[in-house]
Amino acid sequence: MLHPVPVRLSPGRRLTQLTAGLALYGVSVGMQIEAALGLAPWDVLHEALHKITGWSFGIVTALTSVTVLLCWIPIKQKLGVGTVANVVIVAGSVDLTLAVLPTPDNLVVRLVLLVSGVVLNGLATAAYIGVRLGPGPRDGLMTGVSGRTGWAIRWVRTAIEVTVLVVGWLLGGTVGVGTVLYALGIGPLAQAFLPFVTWRPRVEGDVGAGGGARTGH
Repeated sequence: MLHPVPVRLSPGRRLTQLTAGLALYGVSVGMQIEAALGLAPWDVLHEALHKITGWSFGIVTALTSVTVLLCWIPIKQKLGVGTVANVVIVAGSVDLTLAVLPTPDNLVVRLVLLVSGVVLNGLATAAYIGVRLGPGPRDGLMTGVSGRTGWAIRWVRTAIEVTVLVVGWLLGGTVGVGTVLYALGIGPLAQAFLPFVTWRPRVEGDVGAGGGARTGH
């Protein structure tokens, strides 16, 4: 039985994968927004703040990211190039997607757009996490709190996302079937894609990224 193995990427290819992953992440968020069937917990909050302030969704996303990064200070998390790129690239990609992608009138098309957006989000998440160039602001908050408190990551993530979801919903963000689909699907999807896009260092004797795939049972 053939198993995927972590890919061996040069520094340039790691940066390319990081950029592509973050750009696709923003596209996937835009797709979920235009499906108008409910958003991921953080995006429920982003949408609510977008409605309240009148600022673009991307700007709200970036400013929220900066605010979350300030929360890294007491938990002593360290920035990576991927962390900074996350703030900039996702924000720009979301706004560009919203500028060119309309909300479909047909419910079936909206459902397809929603499901496609969630699947793409899973791939994009795996792609930018897999290069190991620094966590996104929200992921870093989760792992940092877990590390400082000793609480399990799953409980920290649940607590943060439920809090964000409730606050966003109370402020007017969209909660719906898309919210449930995202909550149930994003973890398994990202985990399924990770083996195909995770970087590992080259070691002596490697034959390169294109060869040497191992097999096992």
